[in-house]
Amino acid sequence: MSLSHEAIRAALVAQPLFEAKTWQLSPEPWPLSPEEVAELEKIGAACLEFHQAIETLYLRSVAGKNLLRNKPLLAPWVADYLDRGKPAGLIAHAREPRNRGAFPPVLRPDLLLTDEGFVLTELDSVPGGIGLTAFLNRLYEGGTAADGTILGGGDAMIALFHESLAALRPNERNPAIAIVVSDEAATYRPEMRWLAHQLQLQGKRVFCLQPEEIFPLENALFFDADGNPEKIDVIYRFFELFDLENIRTRKFLFEAWAAGEVAIAPPMRPFQEEKLSLALFHHHLLQDFWAEALSGPTLKLLRRLIPSSWIMDPAPLPPGAVLDGPRVGHRALNDWRDLGNASQKERDLIIKISGYHETAWGARSVVLGSDCSREEWQEGVDRAIELAPSNLHVLQAYRKPRRLEHPVYESPTAGVTPAEMRDGREPVAARKAGRLRLCPYYFLVNGQARLSGALATFCPPDKKIIHGMQDAALLPCAVARGPVVAR
Repeated sequence: MSLSHEAIRAALVAQPLFEAKTWQLSPEPWPLSPEEVAELEKIGAACLEFHQAIETLYLRSVAGKNLLRNKPLLAPWVADYLDRGKPAGLIAHAREPRNRGAFPPVLRPDLLLTDEGFVLTELDSVPGGIGLTAFLNRLYEGGTAADGTILGGGDAMIALFHESLAALRPNERNPAIAIVVSDEAATYRPEMRWLAHQLQLQGKRVFCLQPEEIFPLENALFFDADGNPEKIDVIYRFFELFDLENIRTRKFLFEAWAAGEVAIAPPMRPFQEEKLSLALFHHHLLQDFWAEALSGPTLKLLRRLIPSSWIMDPAPLPPGAVLDGPRVGHRALNDWRDLGNASQKERDLIIKISGYHETAWGARSVVLGSDCSREEWQEGVDRAIELAPSNLHVLQAYRKPRRLEHPVYESPTAGVTPAEMRDGREPVAARKAGRLRLCPYYFLVNGQARLSGALATFCPPDKKIIHGMQDAALLPCAVARGPVVAR
């Protein structure tokens, strides 16, 4: 059973989930085989274990402690990389002993489906799309009975989102949770408002607020609830840490947290939000650390999932030394500027800023060498070197997603009103070629990463960088009852 274009469009027009964004519609969710779902479960556990290992690596680097049990290995440069460009106060907060063991309550890896299987290109700690995916799960749930079931069911994401946050205040029976969305992230405010409203309908005290709506009373944080001050127990921080400087109430966040009056999630620990963590996983000096810090199955899985990645640190090398990086003209690099001489084939590489910058989200800093001119590639290399003193960039091997097929309705898109529809006729769905990014959502509950849904972004095949765009279809995922037919 498929959903009609009119049913999907009407639902999305009645409940906008993004500001000024449209996308293509599909009558069917993205099918996942039981084997793929089982692998996603393993990936969630591996992502949490990786976060735990990154915390150990960072704190041991900060303290100058040995990284290994029975062999000397010091790496003070790890903390230098992860702290670079951050304010001293934020660094001190991240290192606070009370923050030990604090991890993001929602983890979302970006997975590409390639001929070799899944590839993990990023691990997001402040992911958008939670409300959108939960909404789509509900919308498509009634149309999948014949072919499978929606991954996580219609309400799992909503319930687990609340459970993961409420657990931060275990002594509160029904804690007041404020989803604080900054102006920088305002595009996502509608989906967060919808998510809060769904939980309010269940009797949960969850509110979507702007930063300026929060105010302090003594050591605690409050907001105005129908003329009365309401104390906040948990803040879900839906803004990147680089955006803190734009939030006028940031001082009160730190003070209330220090007083133990509020829990903040994701924790304000910038080392947990750096893309260069994936490059540290591949760093040749840290291989013994990862072998000790991670379980055997997780180490094997991450080595298969994470493409080769390098930190673009332009620090000068001694004569005769070479960089741990790709080769250009069959030669090892001794300066990152040598990348400018790479052929188009050798430029099957991606440059992106690591984090703590306004271009670090939404694919705004991404440069794919094989999909741009030599001049644009050179500009990307030069920019990475120029910004390195404050903002490091990551170089990552590009893994091309498979060419797949899925039914997609002809235009119009999700945000189109009936008056704008072409000659008033119901659009027809046709199987179209494209490439897929899969974003599974994991919620941390009782020390485990619980898979509750996934957002599939299905882009036209000529799009090399897959992200939410007007030409892409956004759809939930369903667990097929048996093997998935050729896609």
